Amino acid sequence: QVQLVESGGGLVQAGGSLTLSCAASGRAFSSYAMGWFRQAPGKEREFVTAISRIGANTYLSDSVKGRFTISRDNAKNTVYLLMNSLRPEDTAVYYCAASEGWGTPRSVEYAYWGQGTQVTVSS
Repeated sequence: QVQLVESGGGLVQAGGSLTLSCAASGRAFSSYAMGWFRQAPGKEREFVTAISRIGANTYLSDSVKGRFTISRDNAKNTVYLLMNSLRPEDTAVYYCAASEGWGTPRSVEYAYWGQGTQVTVSS
């Protein structure tokens, strides 16, 4: 198993940037593909981005392409989400998740989830 703890959320103005971190503990971090999902009030959880076990491949949802970047540091057991050009519609609770699969956009693939961190973008 792996335990995940997100950090770095907060309040930012539109156009600003934030970097989220997700620290993992437990089983070898490099065994997992990692993903970021988000859930806005009244909406379903949606896929944001994912990265393969050694970081060779990344996947981004269309809504964040060109603005968000996922990366990982397996030596630090941490995955990051750099968010630039933030928009009010990016406001949500952001969750990191670990998958023993390939790191696809399908949330059912991810067995382990963090508690989430709130990101609020003001207009």
